[in-house]
Amino acid sequence: MKTFLFPNYRRQARFIGSCVLAIFGWITITQALAQSTPVVAEGNQFISDPTNQAPTYLRDIQPIFMGNCSRCHNQESRFVYNWLDYKTAYADRWEIKRRIWDSWKGTYFKESMPIANSPESLVLTDDQRRIIRDWVINGAPRGVAPPPGAAKSKAERIQLGSHLFASICAACHQPTGRGLPNVFPPLAGSDFLNANKDRAIDIVIHGRQGEVIVNGLKFNNSMPPFPLNDDDIANVLTFVYNSFGNSGLEVTPDEVKAVRAHPPAPAATPAPSAPAAKSQFE
Repeated sequence: MKTFLFPNYRRQARFIGSCVLAIFGWITITQALAQSTPVVAEGNQFISDPTNQAPTYLRDIQPIFMGNCSRCHNQESRFVYNWLDYKTAYADRWEIKRRIWDSWKGTYFKESMPIANSPESLVLTDDQRRIIRDWVINGAPRGVAPPPGAAKSKAERIQLGSHLFASICAACHQPTGRGLPNVFPPLAGSDFLNANKDRAIDIVIHGRQGEVIVNGLKFNNSMPPFPLNDDDIANVLTFVYNSFGNSGLEVTPDEVKAVRAHPPAPAATPAPSAPAAKSQFE
């Protein structure tokens, strides 16, 4: 009897081993598909969405952070994390999702970010919140930065710069360029801006802290440096100089490169001593 049953045991062992290998293979394939297929959240459910390209930090997320989070989350911050740095944002990714998406949807107990009714909160769109959420869910990849806009003419530089201004600068300086009284200085008809092009380039590259006088009014706030390339800075400043009643100057990537090669200007460079004519927006 024992001799008769022994082959059965061997067949059962082979059968069980085959089942285990099949289950292990199915799990491996499922995990691989989950990692390669973008996922979107629908309520508490996660569903595959093979038609959409998963967001990446450099292409999709960093521009949103620059435009909506950088006033607090920058490299000069002492009490909050610098989300303009990929490693820091990656480490804090789940809290970012909770604050920007879950709290906004009422499913997380901490305050939604950006702070309710702040300039950044008012301009952060539903689609941008979804992009940040999907970036976290899909593993928060770093990706690669999009190629710089290669403008061939001043008109093209202005057009490219208008998109950067709307996504990065408008949250503080406002879409009209008028800024916020006692908080963010105006760019519209700005004597400070139009007096010194190299200084304007330096501020965008390195940021600025300390008092500044613009159109006769004092402002004492900080502007963080933004991780923009030479083309981007040239484009956005050319747009600003050719909008809001400003001087119509053009900024080139070579000019930005030259300023970048020098040490940053002092934190609080005084405004021009001779008062300029008031802006048409005052």
